[in-house]
Parts: sequence; C-alpha cells; structure tokens
Amino acid sequence: MVMFFVHTMITIILLFCLYPSVLGEEYANLEFDDIDEIFSDLETDSVGHRVPRQVNKLESKPHIIDFKVKTTIISRYAFTAVSCTMINRVSAAKEGVFQIQIPAAAYISNFTMIIGGRVFPSEVREKEKKLKGKKKETKKPGNGAKADNIESEMETFRIAASIPGKNKATFLLAYEELLQRRLGKYEHVTSVRPQQLVSKLSVEVNIVEHSEITYLETPQLRNGRTSSSANTANPNSKPGAPLSTVINRTKTTCKVTFSPNIMQQARIARNGMLGDFVVRYDVERELGIGDIQVLNGYFVHYFAPKDLPAVPKNVVFVIDTSASMVGTKIRQTKEALFTILKDLRPEDHFNIVSFSNRIKVWQQGKLVPVTPDNIRDAKKFIYLLSPSGGTNINGGIQTGAALLSDYKANHRRTQGSVSLIIFLTDGRPTVGETQSSNILSNTKEAVQEQSCLFSIGIGNDVDYRLLERMALENCGMMRRIYEDADARTMLKGFYDEIGTPLLSDIHIDYTEDTVEYVTQKLFTNYFNGSEIVIAGKLSDQSTDSLHVQMKASNSDKSIMLEMDIPLQDKAKEVEKNIKSLVNTTTEKDYIERLWGYLSVKELLQSRLRSESSRERETLSDQAKNLSLTYNFVTPVTSMVIEQPDIQMDKPRDDDADPLDEEHREKPQSLHRNTKQPDVSVKKPEKKIIISKTSADGDPHFVVDFPLSKMFL
Repeated sequence: MVMFFVHTMITIILLFCLYPSVLGEEYANLEFDDIDEIFSDLETDSVGHRVPRQVNKLESKPHIIDFKVKTTIISRYAFTAVSCTMINRVSAAKEGVFQIQIPAAAYISNFTMIIGGRVFPSEVREKEKKLKGKKKETKKPGNGAKADNIESEMETFRIAASIPGKNKATFLLAYEELLQRRLGKYEHVTSVRPQQLVSKLSVEVNIVEHSEITYLETPQLRNGRTSSSANTANPNSKPGAPLSTVINRTKTTCKVTFSPNIMQQARIARNGMLGDFVVRYDVERELGIGDIQVLNGYFVHYFAPKDLPAVPKNVVFVIDTSASMVGTKIRQTKEALFTILKDLRPEDHFNIVSFSNRIKVWQQGKLVPVTPDNIRDAKKFIYLLSPSGGTNINGGIQTGAALLSDYKANHRRTQGSVSLIIFLTDGRPTVGETQSSNILSNTKEAVQEQSCLFSIGIGNDVDYRLLERMALENCGMMRRIYEDADARTMLKGFYDEIGTPLLSDIHIDYTEDTVEYVTQKLFTNYFNGSEIVIAGKLSDQSTDSLHVQMKASNSDKSIMLEMDIPLQDKAKEVEKNIKSLVNTTTEKDYIERLWGYLSVKELLQSRLRSESSRERETLSDQAKNLSLTYNFVTPVTSMVIEQPDIQMDKPRDDDADPLDEEHREKPQSLHRNTKQPDVSVKKPEKKIIISKTSADGDPHFVVDFPLSKMFL
C-alpha cells in the first residue's frame, strides 16, 4: 500500500515537470463552470488547510463559452455586433440568460437567437397601440439586474431562453449609434460584463476615418475592479490600456482588440463583471466650412471650428436645496460649484439661486462680474446652503430666468454674449406649481428664447420627462447623474462641455434645389470641443456641386463662410477610402443610415416638444416609417421574435438549481440601470415583443412575454 502511494506521487510529480503548461496556458482554454475552485489556493484563509471540494450551485446552469463584441466606426457612425454562445451540459432543458448593456442613444437594428440549431430571427414592426382601459400588471422597480456604479448612460438588454439538454444557444445582437464629440474627444463604450468568466472573450473596435486620427486612448476598464498591480501593459498596447489590449493603427484607421484569457479576467473580476472597455479618439479638423462626405446620394457635414475666442456668457446656477439633497448630494454639488466658479472667465457674469420651500438669491436683481471678491462671496453663499423643505422647481426656474431677462434688458453690451441657466434637482416638484404641463409652459414663457436651459437630474426620484422637455424646449440638453455616481466629477464634466461657447446663432444652408430632407440646420450655440453634424439626401445623385453657406456670431462679430463642394469628387474619395476597409453592405451605406438615425432622433424630439395631438401623430408616423425602413427599434416600433416552443423539463434531483425560480420570475427587458420597466402580461402567444418606450420619459426596452410555463 505504501509503495502504491509513493509510485502515485512520483507519477504526479513527473506529470507536472514534463507538462508545465498544465499550470499556465491551459487555463486560457478551460470551459468549466466552477472557476472558483482553481483560485481557492490563492485565498489567504485557505493557507495551511485542505479545502474540501464544494458543490457548485450554478454548475447546472448554461455556461457562456464564447462572448464577442465587434464594432466598426466609420466617420463617427458605429456599427456594433454582439455574439454570445452558451451551452447547456445537463440533459434537462435549462434557462439561459443573455444580458448586455448598450448605449442609451443607440438603436437596436437586429436580434437573432439560434437555439438547438434552429434560427429564430426578429422583425421590426409598427408598435401596437395600447387599448384604452386595459390594465397592466407591473413589476416594482429594483428587481432588475444592475451594474455597479456605471456613470455613463447605458441600458441593459436582458432576455432569457430555454436551451434543450446537451445543446447550445447563440444570441446575436446588432445596434448602431452616432458618436458625440465631447470635450474634444469621441468616446466609444463597450460593456464587458458577461457575469461569468468566459473561455473565449474578445472585444474588437475598428475605426475608419476620412481625416487623420490625431488622438487615441484606451484607458483602464471603467468601474471594473482593476488594480494597477494586476494590469501590466502589453508591450504592443498604449501605456495604461487594459491588460491584453493590442492597438494597430495607420494614419486614418485603427484596430483595438481586448481579449483577456480566463486568468486575466479573474485578475480583473472573478464574477465576470469586467467593466466598460472605452476607446477615445479625435481627428484632424479641416479649416473653414468643415468636412463634407458624400456617398450613394446622401451627404453628412461635420462642423467643429477651433481657435476661436470664447463668447462671454451670462450664467445663473439654480440649485435644489430641498431636504432630499442632504448628505452626499449637496456635498458633491458644493464641491463641483467651487471648481466651476474658478473656471469662470473675467468677461462672464453670474448669479446663484437656491430653491426648496423658499427661494434664495445670492445677489438680488442682478448678475455680477467675475472678480476675486465676488467669487469668494459666492463660495461663502454656497458653503452655507443647508438642505431643508420641499422642492419648488417652478419658483427656482422663474427666478433664474427673470434675473437673466432683466440683466439683458438693462445691458445692451450683452448682445454678443450667451445666456445659460444651469438647473439641478434630485426630485419632483412638491411645492408651488406641481403640474408638469404648467411648469413647462411657465418656463417657456419666462425664458422667451433669450437663454438656454441645461437641466441636471441626480438620483432615481427625478421626473426625467419633465427635465428633458424643459431642456429641449429651451435650446438646452439634459444630463442624468445616477444614484451612487460621482456627482462632483460629472457636474464639473457637464459644465466643461458648455462652459466655453465659441459661436451663437449658427445657420447652415445648402442649395435648395440640390438637397431634400436635411436634418437640423439652425443651432443656438456651438461649444468648444463639441461638433455640429448635419445629414441630408441629395435630390439628384448626378449633381456636380453643392453650395454651402454658414452664418454665425462670435461675440459682437458676424462670421460667414461659403464653399462649393464638388459632389462627384467627394463621392469617389469616400468610396476609395472605405472600399478595402468596410465589408458589409450595411456599413457601406453608413451615410444613409446616419441620416436615418439623425432624422428619427430629431422627429422624436420634435414630437416631445409638440403641443397638439395632430402634430404629434404626424411626427410619430414619420419617425415610425423611417424606423421601419432602417430596422431600428425606437419608441414607435417593436421587434417581434418567434417564441421557441421548448418544454421546460422537470429537472432531476441532481440537476436542480435553487436559483431557477428567481430567474424565471424576472422580466426580460432593456432598461436604464436605475429603474425596472413595466412589463405587460398578455394572453399566451407564440411571439416575443421587444419595444422601446416613448421618448417622453425614461426610455428603456420592454419585453412582453406569454404567461406560460414554457420558454419565457
């Protein structure tokens, strides 16, 4: 017996000596569920003790064996394709959950499931109108899956499918988005959170630009549990990039890959929640009228002038100091305002309004210039702000707008300046006027198109529909700051985007008989580091030239630029640029799809601002028709998928999973991280309907599913 034990030990030692790869490279290709067992020896509390093998409660659940995300960005327009394959190793059918976060501004253009070798494609249709008086059963907020501390605006797409025993399922998702330029950079975000370690995981981002790429950055994974010691940069990647990142670039193209093996994934996050893989870049700017690209009868115009003097601004900060702001919210708001005050320029004028039950104004009836004494006194006023009482949103905005109107009326030299209201709240109106429709009309009447309102909502209790409409109706924009996010940094970042106006009253016109269906051409302001994007359809593809004229103001100066664009030469140039770099037909039509994307966005925004039901219906129909043309899932369309008819077998005792019931009760949805959408329960049908809710509020995707013990 002793000799047998010694012989066995010698054999094991020889195996480890002769095959060192057992401890190294082999880990990269493992496809088992209980990865924790491998790393149990690394736990400090296991030193000196034999750790008994634990039964893995999740080993009967389908396991992801392949997770790939590939993005192709062509002149700022991004096409992303996600592929996720999972395997059910037990004999009974099991529920597999596919979940991924996508940018809130993106539109899903395709979703397909391949289960047990059978393909279940999707189809985008007109959204069915809800029947009046029909009640919905709802899920309370908070039961959906959430990502930890995600500060960017993302939505979570989640759907479950029953996978037959000893079979595989593949989920294919495609979505499109136009990257916005902020603070001088474009940013593309890929969420890498498969919720388990994956043997084959890869992210690939390809950039094809018309102009030279002047800046490229791949920072550390955002919100991933990554330590600097665990991320030694790959010698072929940019310093500071996530582990396993490889960058290959030319003058106008770039390929970034991120493909960590299981060991590398475990160093970042053993639960598979790696974080956001971010790629930031910028391109060389053409002087003058900007960059105009033409392809297949459509054009896109990128305009981002630089090296202009900043336009003086008149700004009023309207800050919520109700009781709900107590603690971290008010502390971070104060810290951000202290920093923002330092960035005000000597030619700027400002004031501060706080609102709760009472309205407090720092400097009554005026805006003051930026001087060291005024900045010091403003900081003292902010420091002494104390949260209490309710939320008088209407009163705060009325006071801020009146300050700006009176100041502009009494100071003629403000003609060349830009007036801004920066409004921040964490709640809904509870004091004074509380009806949203009245607040909107009061705000519009008070602002009178003399200033722009930028609204910021903090936390989960904000009426985002109200804030978004207030901003859109008054030439501003709305920004969300989620609960537990770094409000100080996000507030400062938002101000930086709008803190340096370079142009105002921008009018861009094209030859009337040459173009049709042009997107927005009038812009109130252009801020440093941003970009104006206009797309249009040519009336006649054979037209030789396009006349472009731009008029704008910079302080008290007027600017006008004109140029004739040789359309045929531009089209040939674009075709040559993408010919060898772009493969699919969809990607080769990127300008047309960009035009469709922008047109739908603008129609939905116009619908949000519309005041009559007839106009609203007309805009909805136009947005619906375009959405159907380009297969976009928008607030006016739905994506329908055939329901796989797979019976959920009663599991054997050894296959039982205590978490199955928990997962089965959760609705499948694509939603913002802080709020679970309502889910309609319909009569049993053989289809699944995925739809995006109206843009009039908190947009998210809802999956309507049959009330059945079978799949879904």
